[in-house]
Amino acid sequence: MNIEAFIQHFSAGLAAMDELPLPQARSAYDKLCRTFAPPDPLGMRIENTVLSGVSVRRFIPQQLAPGCVLFIHGGGFTIGSVESHHGPAASLAQALGREVVSVNYRLAPEVDYAAMLADCQTILMAVQPIALVGDSAGGRLAIDLARSLIEAPPLGLIYPPVGELLLEYLGEDAPLLSRSDVLGIRKYCPEINAHQFDRRPPSTCIEVLTVAHDPLTLPMEAAVTGWCKAGASVGYRCAPQMVHAALHAQSQLPAMGAAWQDFCLKLKQRLNE
Repeated sequence: MNIEAFIQHFSAGLAAMDELPLPQARSAYDKLCRTFAPPDPLGMRIENTVLSGVSVRRFIPQQLAPGCVLFIHGGGFTIGSVESHHGPAASLAQALGREVVSVNYRLAPEVDYAAMLADCQTILMAVQPIALVGDSAGGRLAIDLARSLIEAPPLGLIYPPVGELLLEYLGEDAPLLSRSDVLGIRKYCPEINAHQFDRRPPSTCIEVLTVAHDPLTLPMEAAVTGWCKAGASVGYRCAPQMVHAALHAQSQLPAMGAAWQDFCLKLKQRLNE
């Protein structure tokens, strides 16, 4: 698959969701994302369970090292689930050789951002992860979860929103995510806007993955520069030609796959140190 075909397929799926009530749209999004996921790795055990009242999906690879990783899915805080991000979570578990716990936090507009963060905090306390990984909205939650800790574990961030969500700080419009889409986040989660403290690194060890065509990449690169100046160890890579949401098709898009594998490898090295 090339990037143009992915954009066309994903865009058509998102457009179809616009005609649906929110519960059906969420189900359609889960199915859309799963169409790009590869088969589960051989020997991986996958379990759905509930921990302290919050549902999770656990991915347990056949070759298992100690410690688990908490994965927080994206979806703009209004859609997304352990189902939509089954593929990335399974791939992460296989690449790291560790259990990955994917959290099914509650979504807006039913709850506010504080409740989403509380769900993630509940699972963090239950499993005591050795790393936090999140994509897009999940990356934002991972950052704020890390800031609540006295000593944050290594972070893995895939194109999250950081800094002030204002037009002058965003990059250009891109397929699958426009500048107006980003500004729309403030409607449901005003708490994540104007994060002045994003100038301070949320952890001393961070791995970041962005894509070339995404209005969130410019502020993320500015944050990375600031975090490095503040003394954090930050690994950074940007997948050429790729767009927001391409993580779902990393097994079919060579540029995204290469960036994802490098991200996972460097995160694994940090966990093995």
